[in-house]
Amino acid sequence: MSAHPAPAPAMTLPSRRRLPAVLAVGVSAALVVSWFGAADPTTWLLETVWVMVGLPLAILLRHRFPLSGLLCGLLAAHALVLIVGGHYTYAEVPAGDWVRDWLGWDRNPYDRFGHLVQGFVPAVLVRELLLRTSPLRGSRWLAPLTVCACLAFSAVFEMLEWLAAVTGGQAADAFLGTQGDVWDTQWDMFCALIGAVCALLLLSRVHDRSLICLSRERSSNSAPSQRR
Repeated sequence: MSAHPAPAPAMTLPSRRRLPAVLAVGVSAALVVSWFGAADPTTWLLETVWVMVGLPLAILLRHRFPLSGLLCGLLAAHALVLIVGGHYTYAEVPAGDWVRDWLGWDRNPYDRFGHLVQGFVPAVLVRELLLRTSPLRGSRWLAPLTVCACLAFSAVFEMLEWLAAVTGGQAADAFLGTQGDVWDTQWDMFCALIGAVCALLLLSRVHDRSLICLSRERSSNSAPSQRR
């Protein structure tokens, strides 16, 4: 009696190899399209500069330090959040207006959502960097240090917003997106904290599996060169 064939994986190895390229093309196209008809060109530049820097950096380092499939997908999603916010400005994103009207809120919540993502996605990025470049694998300090790094990044971003407000005056209002909330800075950092904690609680095991897949892919790539 012949053995039953093993079930096919959800995503084949060639598909995983193509994923970063597909995501990079999609993000690049969205970035170019978002420039046309942007509500405020200065805000568009300030919000999307992270994409303009991060995407080329990931491409340049793709062979030396490839990222896991999960992280690639999350970074692409974060880039789209920034691109949409840059195109409309965070206080004027139509989807946020719809949620505001539906729930009867006083403000467009897209800015809050953006800062939630600002903690959620960097948490996976920091976790991956620490797992692959530090002795923290299996350490109880991994999660707390990851959250601290995300909070530090959020604080730096708020300082940049403060600098934009000082130098730009009212011209920076669209970038700040405070919508009249005097506690906006505190809310932004709190949302980043919640996002980071949720990412660790929800995605740690999924991230571990994605890292295993990445390790197997790198091993399969190095095997032919070793045979030669």
